[in-house]
Amino acid sequence: MLSISRPSLWLTLGHNCRLAGICGVPSRQHHGTFPENPYHCLYPGHIPTNPIQKALLAVGSGVAALQNPYRHDMVAVLGETTGHLALMKLRDRMKNDPEGYTILTERPRIRLSTLDLAHMATLPDGSFGREYLRFLEENRVTPDSRADVKFVDNEELAYVMQRYREVHDLLHTLLGMPTNMLGEVAVKWFEAAQTGLPMCIMGAALGPLRLSSSRLQTLATSLGPWALRSGRRARCVLSIFYERRWDQSLEDLRKELDIEPPPLIISATNKKPAANSEPAS
Repeated sequence: MLSISRPSLWLTLGHNCRLAGICGVPSRQHHGTFPENPYHCLYPGHIPTNPIQKALLAVGSGVAALQNPYRHDMVAVLGETTGHLALMKLRDRMKNDPEGYTILTERPRIRLSTLDLAHMATLPDGSFGREYLRFLEENRVTPDSRADVKFVDNEELAYVMQRYREVHDLLHTLLGMPTNMLGEVAVKWFEAAQTGLPMCIMGAALGPLRLSSSRLQTLATSLGPWALRSGRRARCVLSIFYERRWDQSLEDLRKELDIEPPPLIISATNKKPAANSEPAS
C-alpha cells in the first residue's frame, strides 16, 4: 500500500513559502516594497500554495487519512486543499444570516482560553453548555486539539474553515454522538449533507468501511438516514453564536436548528447502542 510520510507532504512547499513569506512576514523586493505575489501570506500561519502544490497535498493527505482516519493533521490538510467552493457557499450562507454575519464580523474562537468551564459546570443538566462540558469530559477531548488553518488562500474563507473545525465537537453535542467510529461517521454524514465539504463527503463514504457488521447495520437503518435528513434541513450550523447559547437547553437549541433528537443513544464505549425513548420531532 502506498505510504506517504508527513515530511514528504511539506517538501514541495518549502521553496515557495520562503519566497512568499510566512506568518505575516512577506519577502521584499530589492527596492523595499512587498512583491506582487498572489500567494503571499494572508494571515498568521498561512502557507501559500499554488494549484499544483494543493493537488499534491490533497492526494497525499487523502491517502494518509485513508490509512489512519485518526490522523487529524492529514484530515485537516485534505479539508483545506479541497474545500474552496464549499467554503464560499458556507460563507455566503453565514453572510445572509444575521447571527452568522455577526460571527464573520467578530471572529470568535472556541478554545480553552475563551471558555468559562467553571460556569458551564454550574449550569443545569440538559443545558447546552453543561452537555458540551459533559461531552468533553466523557470523551476526553479538548477544543484546543483543533489545528489552525494553513492552506486556505483567502483570509475570510480560512476563518470559515476554522469555525467549522472548532464547532465540530459542538455538533457531537447537538447530535448526541460520541467520538467512537460509529459516532464520528454519523456526524460526518450530517456534515456532508450540511456543508458539502469534499472532506466530509469522503469521510461519510469511506468511514463505514471501518465499522463492524452490526454497527454498519445501525448506521444504514437508523443513524445514517437521521443524520442525512437532519443535515439537509437544519439551519446553517456555522451561523450559530454558540458562545452565547450555553444557558439554552439542548432540546430548545435542537428545535431552533430543526435537528431531530438522535434515534439511538450511543455510548462513548463499545457498548451496544440503545434505543432513544424520546420520540423524534
